[in-house]
Amino acid sequence: MSYQCVIIDDEPLARELLEGYLEKIPDFELVASCPSAIDASTILSKNKVDLLFLDIEMPVLKGTDFFKNLVHKPEVIFTTAYRDYAVDGFELNALDYLLKPIFFERFFQAIQKFLKQVEKTEVSNSNNTTSNASDYLFVNKAKKQIKVVFDTILYAESLKDYIKIHFQEEDPLTVKESISAFEKRLDNRFIRLHRSYIVNSEKITAYTKNDVEIGRMEIPIGNNYKDNLLPFLKSI
Repeated sequence: MSYQCVIIDDEPLARELLEGYLEKIPDFELVASCPSAIDASTILSKNKVDLLFLDIEMPVLKGTDFFKNLVHKPEVIFTTAYRDYAVDGFELNALDYLLKPIFFERFFQAIQKFLKQVEKTEVSNSNNTTSNASDYLFVNKAKKQIKVVFDTILYAESLKDYIKIHFQEEDPLTVKESISAFEKRLDNRFIRLHRSYIVNSEKITAYTKNDVEIGRMEIPIGNNYKDNLLPFLKSI
């Protein structure tokens, strides 16, 4: 199996170093090596990418801000010369955080973390396939666990510490959970297009550069999400 990788770093020497390291590792293919997050956004919208090597401190758009607003997030290993950014990286569920200068031994350790994560995900997916658990989740409402089938969800909206889940044929369901935590439990058909909204992409009936429509409901696209979301919308 081959893993598709993208390097994003504004420093040419840093990109060359990681490119050389990747060449030494079997089964890892470099899709692109980009000097900025903006350059990488089109590549990520058109290719299935398994692993990002992403510099944090870059001109125009920081790596953490770029990753935070990706519609579909690959595994990410942040790279930076600044130790203070480690907390930012791990808050975004980064696989690892490499402090420059990056030596091959430390790079190799990060690759091993990625492979272990892939193995864990494959085992989880295998279990979900057996139990069909990937088609639904449970939410907690009044001390009761309520089953929510993914295909019935239209969209979810944030209400501070709560979310309201809107359905095709049922009344909305309000539960105490952050929208970011809920997002992590959904599958790839769901996209975050605003800090307060997640939508089921299969239910979108129309869209503009400023909003998507699900039936008669217009849901705004946040300014920070547009660059990554619009190429995705054109592909569905």
